[in-house]
Amino acid sequence: MRRVVVTGMGVLSPVGHGKGAFFDSLIAARSGVGAVDIPLAGQLKIRIAAQVRGFDPALHFPKERLSQLDRFSQFALVAAREAWAESSPGAPAGADSRGVYFGTGLGGAGTLEAGYDDLFRKGLNRVKPMSVVAIMPSAAASNIAIEFGLQGPCLTYTVACASSAVAIGEAYRAVASGAIDLALAGGAEAFLTYGSMKSWEALMTLAVEDKAASETSCRPFAADRTGLVLGEGAGALVLESLDGAQQRGAGILAEIVGYGIANDARHLSRPQVEGQARAMGRALSEAEKHGVAANDIGYLNAHGTATKVGDIVETESIKAAFGAEAYRLPVSSTKALHGHLMGAAGAVEFIAALMALQRRIAPPTAHLRLADAECDLDYVALAPRALPGLVAVMSNSFAFGGTNVALVARSVD
Repeated sequence: MRRVVVTGMGVLSPVGHGKGAFFDSLIAARSGVGAVDIPLAGQLKIRIAAQVRGFDPALHFPKERLSQLDRFSQFALVAAREAWAESSPGAPAGADSRGVYFGTGLGGAGTLEAGYDDLFRKGLNRVKPMSVVAIMPSAAASNIAIEFGLQGPCLTYTVACASSAVAIGEAYRAVASGAIDLALAGGAEAFLTYGSMKSWEALMTLAVEDKAASETSCRPFAADRTGLVLGEGAGALVLESLDGAQQRGAGILAEIVGYGIANDARHLSRPQVEGQARAMGRALSEAEKHGVAANDIGYLNAHGTATKVGDIVETESIKAAFGAEAYRLPVSSTKALHGHLMGAAGAVEFIAALMALQRRIAPPTAHLRLADAECDLDYVALAPRALPGLVAVMSNSFAFGGTNVALVARSVD
């Protein structure tokens, strides 16, 4: 099996366009949560979300191409371009040795809802001609493959909140096995539409807006947490073999050393300690084969959605996976600032963990003024923490449907 490294990263998020701006905002605890700006927002009960603001698609795509691109594909391409530019792999000698592994929860939700609006509310008898290719969940991956000439596997993973973490993990396995030499992996989501938000309202898992400070409404692990805040965005990474990266002189950002995946097989929406712990345990076991022990993990980016049940279950699953080491492990949830990006969450949060590894500083769990008594780990509350000895990190992604994923990476000096 080959060693697999990350040579490029890109982010488009509610707290920053570009990976540098994104991570700077996390360290400064700048929130992207605020009043949602979508059609029919006045009819929502929960009117806050973490939106990608200030994004002008016309600055990134010609008008004729935009008719084929839903917002989620636009996000995906912008993040992928940043990752590709940093990696600078150039034109491949064999394009079929390079693939795309991408995740999304809903795909072209905006285009889909606009079509329903035209048909059922406005009474029109047609939808936009390119609706099908804009809506399909595989659109982002396909557009990335076309743009960068990637002729190997082009795969889309739709596994709810774990979609892009699964995509990264499967890309890692493909490169490690020698099936391909390079992958552009990640995920994108842009589902902040009236219909989507009403559906989430019906689940009764959304955070109640803090009227005094709406930007603090998402409070993972806090005693006064009330639920998750929906968000949108994209994250992309270039993965390749260590040998290939070294041969072409690429900058190496980190090495992926562990991928664990496990299903609860118990309940569609209620998380289970056992499944989450299995995923982390499998990632740690694989990391050990690369010389990274559990006590080498110096930071964990938690799934940390700020739901009443979810945060307690994750706390218990971290204890089950790490044992006594859990209490010395710095853990934080960046969802407090960028919201829950659903299909993009795994990629964006893994990038947050990798940047913590690069800069040797853990982003905080913002707004955590009083922890829940049942959430008794070190959650890096309120302020970032310097971690000068940081050598390895983990990132968790747990999904409705019971799919649990953990990714482990280490620095490469």
